[in-house]
Amino acid sequence: MKNFKIYLVAGLLFLAACKPEIHTPAPSKGSADFSRFIAVGNSLTAGYSNGGLYLAGQQNSYPSIMAKEMQTVGGGAFNQPLFSESQANGSGYLTLTGFDPTTGNPITAPVTTDLAIRGQIAIPGFGNVTLYTKYTGDIENYGVPGIKLLNITYAPYGNLNGYFERLLPGDSPTNTTDYLDFVTAKPFTFFSDWLGNNDALSYATSGGAGDVLTDQTTFAQLYELSIDKLTATGAKGVVATIPDVTAIPYFNTVTVGAVLAGVQKANPAVQALYINALVSGTTYAPRAATANDLIILPFPTSMIGQPVAAAGGLPYGLTPYTPIDNQYVLDANEVTLTRSYVQSYNTTIKSIAAAKGLAVFDAYTYLNNIKANGLVVDGVSLNSSYISGGLFSLDGVHLTPRGYAIIANEFIKAINNTYKSNIPLANVADYPGLKFP
Repeated sequence: MKNFKIYLVAGLLFLAACKPEIHTPAPSKGSADFSRFIAVGNSLTAGYSNGGLYLAGQQNSYPSIMAKEMQTVGGGAFNQPLFSESQANGSGYLTLTGFDPTTGNPITAPVTTDLAIRGQIAIPGFGNVTLYTKYTGDIENYGVPGIKLLNITYAPYGNLNGYFERLLPGDSPTNTTDYLDFVTAKPFTFFSDWLGNNDALSYATSGGAGDVLTDQTTFAQLYELSIDKLTATGAKGVVATIPDVTAIPYFNTVTVGAVLAGVQKANPAVQALYINALVSGTTYAPRAATANDLIILPFPTSMIGQPVAAAGGLPYGLTPYTPIDNQYVLDANEVTLTRSYVQSYNTTIKSIAAAKGLAVFDAYTYLNNIKANGLVVDGVSLNSSYISGGLFSLDGVHLTPRGYAIIANEFIKAINNTYKSNIPLANVADYPGLKFP
């Protein structure tokens, strides 16, 4: 028995000595140089969230999260055009103040204090442009809310977009520096590029009524031009495809069925009014709404069923004479058109990136997969639902800090895969979701 104990102890010691060690590869830059990393893009790149651009959102932009991790592999300083502490609320944004006790719908309110708005200017032929407090200093995050790929070579654009105007030395309407020249004016070694979202998104969020989709050939020409210029001095980079803009909460929170069911329940007389209209000489009925028709967020549901004086008191949204206004609905045909253009844009992005040897984050596939299946990362469960999903902010388009951290990690994974680098991933749990009251 004594010998058996000796053998047992010896065996356990042997097994302990043979326990495999887990080696985590040391951070490395691979074949890329991150000493000056710049980020090119629109509102997503700038850190726009909750319907506005403000200091806390900027500080949690996905490029700033990437840059923080890049510093472990030789990345340099990453300067953003931050709003000051005294004007931390920037353009203003939405906050969640509670939930309606009857419907459960969220109640939001705009932040209107400590803004960085210095005034407005009327641009002939364009309209009023909000001007923000000028930023002076170094910049590595060139995200400009609202910019399209279509705008990047348009010299007067700095007079039409207040977010771009605040970065330029001149005051509107005297600016003549186009965006592409602006971002490439100083040498850089690595870039991220997520331009192109607004070339589809602006059309979709207007319900197909207030903007147009950028022509596919024009998109391809401008994208090639921009990548040629970004890589002209040998810089490497990562690009992202354009998400399916019709899959975001902005279009998938207020459903056709919920709106109509609510009206029928709350307004019993509406159906009678509708039927009377049809039998009093109308020979056709409105096309039935389907799940393929997307209602925007926020949609004023209280308007449904209200008498429209100009139409003889017929209920709004329920007759062929009083349809829901175009700007509130992206109908099935417009959805199909938008998706077709986005897929064409993405074919261009992937093709040009492949020709240049650039890393690609396929945001279209990634975000659609989250919408279909949800996501668990760092022990946190997320999905694309409005508010409860934790990924999208209150505007239903842009992301929460946690959502931006997830996107930053996907960019990093694409970089690591292409350039054989080993940039650490951000800890998603370190970044907050929506702030609840």
